[in-house]
Amino acid sequence: MRTARELMRTLVPMRPIDFTRINAAALASFPDLLPRWLPDGRRQGAEYIARNPRRNDRTAGSFKINVNTGLWADFAVADVRGGDPVSLYAYLFGVRQSYAAREIARLLGINP
Repeated sequence: MRTARELMRTLVPMRPIDFTRINAAALASFPDLLPRWLPDGRRQGAEYIARNPRRNDRTAGSFKINVNTGLWADFAVADVRGGDPVSLYAYLFGVRQSYAAREIARLLGINP
């Protein structure tokens, strides 16, 4: 027996997600999005500096996002980094990148 999800996929074909367009729109809206996603952060030059909510980070400083390029990293943890707003959202909220892209598109009022 097929699951409801499998049945829906046969009825409503999924459109491919335009990650490039969503990332570009999110990057243009970074000054508004980052304070929502990381409310205790602050802008310092071209970087947004915040505590990493995915670990016991007591002070801001090692988790940085470049607001111009979308590159982000936690310099206190190896291999915690990414290159765009979708990967940042996926990391912060522990979701798949496809869900993150759709959620950002919804927040910005654009089609994924």
